[in-house]
Amino acid sequence: MSEGAKVIVQPGTAVREGSGKLKAVPGKASASRRPISWKPYLSDLGAGAIIPVLTVALWQTAGSAGWASPEFLPTPLAIARSFVDLAVSGGLAHHLGVSLGRAFLGFLIGGAVGLLLGILTGLFRRAEYLLDPSVQVLRLVPHLAIAPLIILWFGFGEVSKVAIIISGSFFPLYINTFVGIRHVDDKLLEVGRVLSFSPYQRLRRLVLPAALPNILLGLRLSLAVAWISLVVAELIGSQSGVGFLINEAKQNSNTEIIFVGILIFAFVGKLIDSIFRVLEHRLLFWRDSYRG
Repeated sequence: MSEGAKVIVQPGTAVREGSGKLKAVPGKASASRRPISWKPYLSDLGAGAIIPVLTVALWQTAGSAGWASPEFLPTPLAIARSFVDLAVSGGLAHHLGVSLGRAFLGFLIGGAVGLLLGILTGLFRRAEYLLDPSVQVLRLVPHLAIAPLIILWFGFGEVSKVAIIISGSFFPLYINTFVGIRHVDDKLLEVGRVLSFSPYQRLRRLVLPAALPNILLGLRLSLAVAWISLVVAELIGSQSGVGFLINEAKQNSNTEIIFVGILIFAFVGKLIDSIFRVLEHRLLFWRDSYRG
């Protein structure tokens, strides 16, 4: 072979050096065969569990030593026994199912309306000038201020509870969808014009995929606010649901059940949020900036 000839070597293959030894050429081929390591995930999980475990241990120690009144702060073991009793009796599954149904229905309606209006105001300036000022004014009204008015209009039935959840879940998805569309790079729209895309094709193939990170963030925030709005709706007036359990336990001075309801809201909310985080990772794996 002549001195000026070039040799193309595929990544991950071995070549012979002048001394006769084989040397591996690094590249994507060798990197792609690396096994997935679960050690970082387990390490993060262990680090995140340190504070909760220490808190529960100190809490139990303080209760067992009599440093805190059981009526004021029951021990974790007492709360766990109340949780088991409620689960065995079937009341926990019933009330949790009712709460999840309300939250999902309110989130579905409020999120769908927020997504559609966010797309509309993000794409068209006239729609923004017409709708956005009114939406921003309503967004700043607290839930606790509007809940009595909704109950006055619709009573204490299911309609009022779902309406409170709708009012909370609408705004985060609307705002994030609007911002995501407005932040789409103009170069993408130029590509659409060069390829002679129709308005629908530009929306489906260019605008919505580029705005997807903001839309998914809006979904995640809307679901969180819907879950918080559920607490407000069920505490004001309800005959079933986790909020009803807490309200009934307050009237009966049953502190253990109050803590059970609080923990249910916390753990179910965290579970739902984690599911959406997994969804984000699966749908946005192609974005280098998202992976960090």
